[in-house]
Parts: sequence; C-alpha cells; structure tokens
Amino acid sequence: MSAAPTVNPLHFTTPDSGEETARADLYGLLARLWLAPPDDALLQQFKVAVTQASEPGAHLESPWQALVAAMRATTVDATAAEHDALFLGVGKPEVLVFGSYYLSGFLNEQPLARLRADLLQLGLTRDAQSGETEDHIAYLLEVMRYLIAGDDAAVCNLEQQRRFFRAHLQPWVDQLCDAVQAHPRAATWRAVAAMTRAFMQVEAQAFDLLES
Repeated sequence: MSAAPTVNPLHFTTPDSGEETARADLYGLLARLWLAPPDDALLQQFKVAVTQASEPGAHLESPWQALVAAMRATTVDATAAEHDALFLGVGKPEVLVFGSYYLSGFLNEQPLARLRADLLQLGLTRDAQSGETEDHIAYLLEVMRYLIAGDDAAVCNLEQQRRFFRAHLQPWVDQLCDAVQAHPRAATWRAVAAMTRAFMQVEAQAFDLLES
C-alpha cells in the first residue's frame, strides 16, 4: 500500500465531532491543502461546509471557521499564486514543508531515514510517481489518515497513531506553522497553518490521555 498524499474526495464532517471518521477526514483535508492549492471543486466544498461545531466554543471551532472563511474569500488563481510563492519558487522555497529540515537543519538527513524505517515497519511505501520525499507534511498527514481509517487492525490502531504522531509530526509541525504565519505573502495558508496547529494540539492532548 502506498500512503502518498492523494486528492481523494473529501468529506466535510464537523472537525471536532469526536468521531474517528472526522479525524481521518480532517487529516486528509489538511494533507490535500499542504500538497497543492485547492481547485475549484474543493473551493466549492468549502462554500457549503458546516462551520458550527457540535459544542460551541470547542478548540477547533474558531480556526475551522477562519479556514472556511479564507477559502470562501479566495480564488483558484489567488491560491495557486500564493502556494507557488510560499512553497515552490526558484531555488530554495520561501517555506520548506519537510520534517528533516526542521529536525536537523537540512533536507534528506537522519530524520528522513528514521521515518523510512518506521514506514517500512508499517508496510507503507512511497508512491513512485510522487516528486516529494516522505517527510513532506502532506505525506505524514496522509499516513495518519491511513492509521485511523485503514482496515488492517494490526497497523491501524491508536497505539500506532500515537507512536507515529509523536515521532514524526509533533516535534516540528509548530515550526512549520510559525514559518507560514510569519510570511508576508501568506493569506489562505495562514489559516491552513492555524487550523493545522490547533488540530495537532488536540491530537497531542488526546495521545497524552492514552499515556496517563
């Protein structure tokens, strides 16, 4: 099975409903947004997305509403231009989205090797058609979606989710979100970063409860 980021249909369940389906869907949505700018179909989904949480004032309600508002206020061309300015560019991108860079200061270093070893143990491989290394934020979020929603109970369970999250997402995602939110060209992705940060905080707290 390849866990490379995909552009599968997304289901806009309430992001803090507490259901495993909602967790998986939100990981998938964030993976999609970090991988590439939204197309018109995805922007149309945001136009009809539910913005009220099942519990008013829940931790994800405000960043979710801000994300939906940002997506409703933008266009395909504007998000494409912003995505290119932040994450592509000529030479070194303005914002790097690879875990190895934030964990070691360099691309393709030991953190990537450790990640590949852990993916191998999970039976996951990189899509040969993907141009990104496995430590791309979208790839890691997509792996989490698989660990939540996959059918193999020996791999897709809370303990594997906790281990992967602790090792390969939690140590560096805040730094990525800081970099995006501090960039003067960030608009739509400022909201993506804020939603990602808030969701990672919820996930970290939930995994803390597993250990208590």
